[in-house]
Amino acid sequence: MVVRQRSTILRQALILISQPSNALTAIRLVPPVWISHNFKATTLGMTRKTMRNRGFEPWTFRSCLGYQHFVINDNNRDQWKKDSKKTSTATVAEIKTEANVAEKASALVSATDHGDGSIERFKARLVAKGYTQTYGIDYTETFAPVTKINTVRVLLSLAANLDWPLQQFDVKNAFLHGELSEEVYMDLPPGCMVSKKQCQKVCKLKKSLYGLKQSPRAWFERFTKSMRAFGYHQSNSDHTLFLKKQHGKITALIVYVDDMVVTGNDPEERKVLQNYLSREFEMKDLGPLKYFLRIEVSQSSEGIFLSQRKYALDLLQETGMSGCQPVNTPIEKGLKLCVEPNQVSTDKGRYQRLVGRLMYLAYTRPDLAYALSVVSQYMHNPGEQHMNAVMRILRYLKNAPGKGILFAKNVDHQSIEVYTDADWVSAVDDRQSTSGYFTFVGGNLVIWKSKKHNVVARSSAEAEFRGMALGLCEALWLRLLLQDLGYLSRQSIRLFCDNKAAFDIAHNPVQHDRTKHVEVDRFFIKEKLDDKIVELPKI
Repeated sequence: MVVRQRSTILRQALILISQPSNALTAIRLVPPVWISHNFKATTLGMTRKTMRNRGFEPWTFRSCLGYQHFVINDNNRDQWKKDSKKTSTATVAEIKTEANVAEKASALVSATDHGDGSIERFKARLVAKGYTQTYGIDYTETFAPVTKINTVRVLLSLAANLDWPLQQFDVKNAFLHGELSEEVYMDLPPGCMVSKKQCQKVCKLKKSLYGLKQSPRAWFERFTKSMRAFGYHQSNSDHTLFLKKQHGKITALIVYVDDMVVTGNDPEERKVLQNYLSREFEMKDLGPLKYFLRIEVSQSSEGIFLSQRKYALDLLQETGMSGCQPVNTPIEKGLKLCVEPNQVSTDKGRYQRLVGRLMYLAYTRPDLAYALSVVSQYMHNPGEQHMNAVMRILRYLKNAPGKGILFAKNVDHQSIEVYTDADWVSAVDDRQSTSGYFTFVGGNLVIWKSKKHNVVARSSAEAEFRGMALGLCEALWLRLLLQDLGYLSRQSIRLFCDNKAAFDIAHNPVQHDRTKHVEVDRFFIKEKLDDKIVELPKI
């Protein structure tokens, strides 16, 4: 079977208008129809990585023409026509003012795989060259909120404790539903066979397309509008979390671009919500949550287990560390990295890519938090010693790539506990301290962080105190999130610190000379202690 390019289908999705003489000459286009093309691949069970290494996976539409095992599924052309009409992607209009317009788009091909890495399908999509857009002319605001991984972990912890089912949905062609408020014009796509007269015509977009700078924002605004119309409200702690409470029950939906997870204790509302979203958008029910944000989710009678085993193994394979000698710790004990005057340089780009990919593993690996906070401080000027530290983290991954975090079932699922600590003047370069904290909700670890301070601490008590303030800020955010979910505990937040001087400063209303430089943090913690929001148990 050979890929057949359907230029007639492209023309059906485009509404052409005359190009005025006063318009800018740089006319650029993103045709929407190619987003609906799915490539059915006879891959014989090969994974994405294997296909790429053997040269089987094309990245552009043009390169697909040379592969016999790819074919466009053209059986549902009538459905594509309905989708194009339903989304109202373009409309006939006159260009009354000068406008910068998106350049001719590139046809990109990407693979959609299952959780185990096997290819599900290939899909082609024309993507706009958004870097050609001009601020204030064809786009303004581009910010769109994304899910906080901490919110996801809190929600999964509650689901494990309360036996809530987790259901996953996917929106097909999500960005096509976004409504544009700016005027964006498009040139004809490459490969679109039209007459010479039609070649002088362009399109005006009503809906967003992939690649436009404002597409994520337009889609999220459209989705938020639909959810509010159906009676849901956004959480003040995370705007990607939508909640609905009725009859003493709750339904929660969290969205990351076009991936959604729905949970709660109201099965009827979940079904009604699914039907509503299917009417508003073209949805795909992925069933129980198993793979989300490259995180593998396993549910059992003991609870919910999160891991990134496949991601870790792929990283080891791509870096050539699959056969390395494993180690038991991610960083050497007592290691102090610094920038040396005559250090041996290393590949800066490779170092940054490795650290960036390792940081994504920290979503389910709290044991990597400190090591990654150390090596990420030298992204601007890495040396050989820094690269060796990164290689040691990879060797540690080889020791146990399937490590993760378990959200077990606990009786007290509403309590909040924070454990803080600090490493005083640990940085050799500037003698700044590093603090870290672990936060538990209902006995499950949901938040962890290791962060270098912005200023030098004059004493270990100050370093510990700043760590307490950072941990308390995170705990207060957790308290608001649990309040939105309707599971706020009446118990105070338990904040643990092993430094007696910091403990005394928090309870002491008198200001001493040694506490002037942490005055804001001192009053912040003291206020929460007086309001009985937090308590400091002795260790």
